[in-house]
Amino acid sequence: MLKGISNLISPELLKILMEMGHGDEIVFGDGNFPAASHARRLVREDGHGIPELLQAILPLFPLDTYVASPAALMAVMPGDPVQTPIWDEYRSIISKFHHAKVEVEEMERSAFYERAKQAYAIVSTGEKALYANIILKKGVIGE
Repeated sequence: MLKGISNLISPELLKILMEMGHGDEIVFGDGNFPAASHARRLVREDGHGIPELLQAILPLFPLDTYVASPAALMAVMPGDPVQTPIWDEYRSIISKFHHAKVEVEEMERSAFYERAKQAYAIVSTGEKALYANIILKKGVIGE
């Protein structure tokens, strides 16, 4: 264990976050996300929800300020009546750690899957909320 780093961040996840460079993307997939079949690098965080993981990593992880949307959500399928209150939770967590306004993009499901396949890593979580998947693009740390 280390001081100042949440114990929710496994050694494997910490290594992945450190390896990532500017523009690399990481996916946090909910419990239904096909992480193993889509991942170049898979990190298991079973038993943890995505909001708690975002609270843990965002103090350490800069979002890309050089793109219009450094965060992307999987859009609800047309005709699906599901509500997505977790998205507001994500926006709140992001704004807590990033002072500039962060636009959060919504992506059609198959486009989201294709983008996820290109991500540096996918974190498979135990998140139960539907459409809770999120992609984050890493930014830079200035002086």
